[in-house]
Amino acid sequence: MTKTGADQLTLLRELDDPQWLEWPAAYDRYAVAARFGELVARLESDFGVPCMAEQDTQDSSEYGRATVPAEVTTCGTRIVVCVSKFGSVALVCAENPGAFLGTQEAQDEGELDAADLASVDRAVVELGFTVLPEQLVDSDQDGPSRAHLYGQRPTWWDRFFGTF
Repeated sequence: MTKTGADQLTLLRELDDPQWLEWPAAYDRYAVAARFGELVARLESDFGVPCMAEQDTQDSSEYGRATVPAEVTTCGTRIVVCVSKFGSVALVCAENPGAFLGTQEAQDEGELDAADLASVDRAVVELGFTVLPEQLVDSDQDGPSRAHLYGQRPTWWDRFFGTF
């Protein structure tokens, strides 16, 4: 789903339950696996190559990652989609999470093609995921589970994609 920054932050706060850090109370591992499989299949179809997929990440609130290989992107930089176990939220980034200060910076530096990004974003959104910008997930986590997260400055990344 396409949401504004304020809507995305509201969504993250709504999903944040301090009693359920690794996955939500109603977590259905098989449903998440099926949806993640659809995402990988869609990316493979759209880009015409097999995409690496890591899934069912243990001790993490991230379910998995799908990677479009660098060899098939216009700029030669892989595109990574991180999927959380919470609320069908996903992160799309160039190279790896944190390699750039978001997809705009990667585009500005000539490392990410707008058409490639649009293709990935379209697949993610059409499968019902909410795409979160890296700048948002790197911001301070101010929800109710903050006290239960590791580190001096927990971020939304720590909450919905980090390890425990």
